[in-house]
Amino acid sequence: MGNFQMRTDLALEARESISEADSELRGVRVEEYYHEAEDIRVTKVMIDTKNAAKAMGKPVGIYVTMEAPAMVEPDEDYHREISGRLAEEILELLPGADNEQSVLVVGLGNREVTADALGPQVVDNLLITRHIVREYGTAAYNCSKMNQISALEPGVMAKTGMETAEIVKGVVEQTSPNVLIVIDALAARSTKRLNRTIQITNTGIQPGSGVGNHRNALTQESLGVPVIAIGIPTVVDAATIVGDALEKLLEEEEELENVKYREKQQLHFAELNNMYMTGKDIDAVIKRVSFTVSEGINMAIAETFLE
Repeated sequence: MGNFQMRTDLALEARESISEADSELRGVRVEEYYHEAEDIRVTKVMIDTKNAAKAMGKPVGIYVTMEAPAMVEPDEDYHREISGRLAEEILELLPGADNEQSVLVVGLGNREVTADALGPQVVDNLLITRHIVREYGTAAYNCSKMNQISALEPGVMAKTGMETAEIVKGVVEQTSPNVLIVIDALAARSTKRLNRTIQITNTGIQPGSGVGNHRNALTQESLGVPVIAIGIPTVVDAATIVGDALEKLLEEEEELENVKYREKQQLHFAELNNMYMTGKDIDAVIKRVSFTVSEGINMAIAETFLE
């Protein structure tokens, strides 16, 4: 039997999975902030070396995780606060944020699969400015500067017959953006982070990696421009759900050792490793959080030079 592994796209969870012996892993720095007023916890994981990247299973770079427990709730004011915090984190990772630039936003995923529709729905709510600025100039927005924002929804290879990376690379070559912002639904290891967490990273993204469906990566190395990736975990594998339930039931039993428990998972949960689960209200959640992410992007790059 092959090794059983619960998949995750979150660098924070990858860091948590490192054994106690490697808890002081060199080349990985972690900073945590808690914004009490908004009840938002921000954890920044910085991977500085290739050895640390290999141990973490993530590329060298910065990974910012925003945990907002009430993000699934229909509270518009709270979501506005999340968008504001997201905008701040985007601006910190965005190269040349003080200068006027061209930004291409790519919404990855399959619009017809609700849990995978985050990217396309974020694109639906963006303030697109590139065509207006190119036609009428920044005066159209009553300002002296305006980022040129364009968007792309490349779909999935089953429909297009093309790798997402091929489509995006072609658009990048034709439109010459200064930076890419890529949006995608992620997979989490913990049910507590499902639809409640936003990850922002400057390392780009490998579409489908969280569910074992590896596609060509979208990175600065492959595309020639900086790539910022934003994602929300919308699915967990079935083994995670079963494991979390058993852990709660057995956590009070003193004879249960963590190592033995993980060995039992490998034996009994391996057949669940290709099954992924999401919440029953995922359609409403995706609609809500996609708007939150799009507002964060709009605040960061579309409204930067607006008074």
